[in-house]
Amino acid sequence: MKSPLHPIMFAGTGSDVGKSIIAAAFCRIFRQDGYQPAPFKAQNMALNSYVTSDGLEIGRAQAVQAEAAGIACQSDMNPLLLKPQSDHTSQVVLHGQPIGNKDAYDYWRRGSSEIDFRGEVCKAFDRLSTHYNPIVMEGAGSIAEINLRDRDLVNMSMARHAKADVILVGDIDRGGVFASVYGSIALQTEEDRKLIKGIIINKFRGDMRLFEEGRKMMEEICGVPVLGVVPYYKDIYIEEEDSVALEQKRRQLTEGKVNVAVVLLRHISNYTDFDIMERDPRVNLFYTNNTADIEHSDIIILPGTKATIDDLLELRRNGCAAAIQRAYRNGKTIIGICGGYQILGEMVEDPDGIEGNIANLPGLGLLPIRTTMHPIKTTRQVTFDFNGQMCQGYEIHQGQSSTEEKVFIKNNCIGTYIHGFLDNQPVIDYLLKNFQTQSTTSNVQSIEEFKQQQYDSLANHVRQYVDMERIYKILSDND
Repeated sequence: MKSPLHPIMFAGTGSDVGKSIIAAAFCRIFRQDGYQPAPFKAQNMALNSYVTSDGLEIGRAQAVQAEAAGIACQSDMNPLLLKPQSDHTSQVVLHGQPIGNKDAYDYWRRGSSEIDFRGEVCKAFDRLSTHYNPIVMEGAGSIAEINLRDRDLVNMSMARHAKADVILVGDIDRGGVFASVYGSIALQTEEDRKLIKGIIINKFRGDMRLFEEGRKMMEEICGVPVLGVVPYYKDIYIEEEDSVALEQKRRQLTEGKVNVAVVLLRHISNYTDFDIMERDPRVNLFYTNNTADIEHSDIIILPGTKATIDDLLELRRNGCAAAIQRAYRNGKTIIGICGGYQILGEMVEDPDGIEGNIANLPGLGLLPIRTTMHPIKTTRQVTFDFNGQMCQGYEIHQGQSSTEEKVFIKNNCIGTYIHGFLDNQPVIDYLLKNFQTQSTTSNVQSIEEFKQQQYDSLANHVRQYVDMERIYKILSDND
């Protein structure tokens, strides 16, 4: 039996530095090396979420990390999830269940809640740590937000509770990596600085030898060893947590492939629904709110949204609603998933003001359904029959629609509440069967095989560029 390791936390100099991906890589590395790791992020703010087998909601990044670790995800891996509903408010999900909406100021103000969030996330960590080792922890944003230090639940305060060894991740691709790393360490209290045992420089481009001097300089000024410099990669596919990645997917129409336009909503959620289809060699999938691109695409997808009515209003304002309706009349395939499904119906009603002060709003009228928003959220994993084959997915939605069908098809329009709908090869093949493309066959590798291969590739990539021997020594040191 392996000797136990300390918990390890990957904290960041800022958002989008690659903490989630590095944590996923280490979940896989530890599993490969014979340990039983599990991911943990005390508090996550994201619109990408996932449903556990017992119907509880967690951040999608922790579900991905659990998959990399080879274990089923559970709510203790992400006990507190904040799902933004506007610039100022978020739905608060505690232990997998929504407990209401919170204004950002009230949430961060001390003493503003009857719930001891700090105590709850610490108890979740303690439960998890009795079953798994090591716990691979992820911080949030920057660890140098000193104005929030006394209210921090996810960064250094959590590292103190867990007695974790902290590895600081810096993104060299965005520039200013010396200042961001040095400043992040310098702004810590003396107690917290002692927890930072190493630095990983992420997203390096170019000749690694050119950073050797910089590596030595960083160690000298920070007093902390640089444990690895991880190059940027392009050929490994791991689900992204942040919608920042969508800006890189604003591609254009392409001849010889099936053009799939995902309508870029302001409150888009669970955009990982399209990762598998995006990698199909027959497909050119891109995100857009350009009306001409929408009308000229072969398939138009309305994705999930955290604010159905607000996004429906915006679609009418920017002309996308009319473009989708014209595309439908011209025989293009229209797909709505979750909130997008609700938008395709005849009416969205919100009598209790779940989403705001608009009581009802006509939908695009492409499907004969009506949706009513309810305070009770549906969260569950589901199986469904599609063309005689069993498929899998999960539901996360606030409203209820006037049909019991899991997948509603009318003419060239398809609606469903099921996230992961397009992760099923029978669905993809059904949608693409009538198109003649330069690439006529789909990838025969199963989705599960593909994912496992990608986790192994990620682990091998990171392992090649970090000092694992030194990291294991840090995690085993009892001093």
